[in-house]
Amino acid sequence: MRVMVLVKATENSERGEMPSAELLAAMGAFNAELAAAGVMTDGGGLRPSSEGRRIAFDGAGRQVSDGPFAPASELVAGYWIWTVRDMEEAGAWARRCPNPMPGPSVLELRPLYEETDFG
Repeated sequence: MRVMVLVKATENSERGEMPSAELLAAMGAFNAELAAAGVMTDGGGLRPSSEGRRIAFDGAGRQVSDGPFAPASELVAGYWIWTVRDMEEAGAWARRCPNPMPGPSVLELRPLYEETDFG
């Protein structure tokens, strides 16, 4: 199964503060482990929402809003796509992840729909 691992944003990430050299090294080592195990398919960090844009749909109508968006805790700062046996394996990998932010942070794991889910 494929799982999207969302790194939730923080006030620091929304200010565009870059991770320390130590955190970058730890995350690089973790990503290398994921890749060597055949788990990591893709991953990346997102720039702050102040550089983003939202398109809201209502029927045929479209409304464009420029960032920043709030609250930071509801935003995504980065992601991985992992291929794992099940959510238990995804959780085991996530528990091994270095803390992705200075201070408290959250990873959210969400299974992706597969073609077979649609019949």
